[in-house]
Amino acid sequence: MAKTMVSSAPTTQKPRAASNQPTQEEIALRAYQIYLKRGATPGNEFEDWMQAERQLIAEIGKPHRKATAKSAGA
Repeated sequence: MAKTMVSSAPTTQKPRAASNQPTQEEIALRAYQIYLKRGATPGNEFEDWMQAERQLIAEIGKPHRKATAKSAGA
């Protein structure tokens, strides 16, 4: 009888690949920060949301540089 290769390690799902779209939670948090920054006046929820989404998408699209001791000001 041939042995089959069975892994004893538990199966785990790979983390979701980095998306170029922010999550709703990220957008909501940024929209709230925008709302607070403009004085917490109601009535611009849609504009705040759209601005937050644009900002986050722009940030995600930027290449990230690793911080080094020299660039960190050490």
